[in-house]
Amino acid sequence: MPPRTSNAADPAPTPAEPRPVLRVAVLADSDTRWKWGALTARRLTAAADGGERGARPVEVSGLLLRGRATPTPRQLAEVGEVGIEAAKVREVTAVEFLHTVRDEGYDVVVLALVGGGVQAMLHGLAALKLERRPVIVTGYVGVVYEKLADGLLLRHGADVVLANSAHDAERFRAVYEGVGADASAVTEAALPFLGGAPYRAEEGRDTVVFAAQPSVPASRADRTYLLRRLVEHARLHPRREVLLKLRSKPGEHTTHIEELPYQKLAQKVPGGLPPNFRLVYGHMGEVLDRTDLLVTVSSTAALESLHRRIPTAVLTDLGVREPLGNHHFVGSGLLTSWDRLDGGYRPRPDGQWLSGQGVAADGSYGAAYDTARAKVAELLGEDRLPALAPYYTPATAPGYLPGILARHYLAPDGSPLPGAAAPQETGRVRGAVRETVRNAARGAYRHGVQRVAPVIRRMGEL
Repeated sequence: MPPRTSNAADPAPTPAEPRPVLRVAVLADSDTRWKWGALTARRLTAAADGGERGARPVEVSGLLLRGRATPTPRQLAEVGEVGIEAAKVREVTAVEFLHTVRDEGYDVVVLALVGGGVQAMLHGLAALKLERRPVIVTGYVGVVYEKLADGLLLRHGADVVLANSAHDAERFRAVYEGVGADASAVTEAALPFLGGAPYRAEEGRDTVVFAAQPSVPASRADRTYLLRRLVEHARLHPRREVLLKLRSKPGEHTTHIEELPYQKLAQKVPGGLPPNFRLVYGHMGEVLDRTDLLVTVSSTAALESLHRRIPTAVLTDLGVREPLGNHHFVGSGLLTSWDRLDGGYRPRPDGQWLSGQGVAADGSYGAAYDTARAKVAELLGEDRLPALAPYYTPATAPGYLPGILARHYLAPDGSPLPGAAAPQETGRVRGAVRETVRNAARGAYRHGVQRVAPVIRRMGEL
């Protein structure tokens, strides 16, 4: 697919000339990262999108990287309002994405991907050798409690690496500086999806919500234990509404694989579920609107809840351990157990801990993206951006980088592997057939990952 060319009627802008419309692309690989990426794009372009005299209008394009966790239309709709219609979001391969960036001339690209995906796209974009490349933004969708060095170095090379708090920004810079990498891209901001009205108790309402996580905890015994305690809590307090907030329906994938859905475990609860216990889906913000106590092991929903000053508890029943992620909440004042919650205890968050975590319950959230927004604007004003220079190269990581790129059908130099780019479809019939085959293949892949693979693993443990 050749690059677009200009003509006399449609002159190409010079490097210093701003385009009349600020064009932004968001590439995401899961429902949660789509939410983060789309809202981040809106936060970063808020000044340009309305209010300032002479500001450019903003056009945001949504792209989903095809893979095991590509969100379904239902998941996209459940994410909530992100400023991009779900019907206008399209699915692409890595190579198709690179061709789109080459041909469409975006000003900003937000990479809302797992670390390996970010690294592959950075090398792929660098290999394009665009005369006028977009500003590249990336970051994390929530609490960073594992694979800190690995995830950060895979994101190195972006123009802006967003940190969700002062605490994270300090850690990010320490990692980059510790390996001799440029840390100037690290920029403090906040989680883009914090918001909602501050908590107010309502007479006659008493709702406890457990925010489930797809892969924490992982074992059947631990997940069964948490479900049992939640059900017992409902039975102990029959006038209290107890909700189990689920991320996905069986067969759907999220950022993390869920091998043991709570929906299936709930079908086997002895005596059945009490009448005041319900499984719920939907946008987390809407669920928090009616929450009087949020309980979780380590979900980012805890930060959303704390931002709104909703009573929040982080469970210690399974220990305070790195694999659970609840070690991140040491010092928060939120760690407690089901026994204490059953007895009426409500944790009180530590103010100093909150201030370092980007929760911004003090009302400062409105300015959380000012620095990042100014940085992106400054980069957009440059006549020419420097070449992308990730920390990992074929010279610095010859045993690691090629495998990461190959998973996205890219060669070690970032160029597409032979045969990676499918020929352009001609005709609606061929396009429809191709899409049908893709959907069937993706469904079979998801079935294998979520249904067959867990059975094989369990058989291997016998």
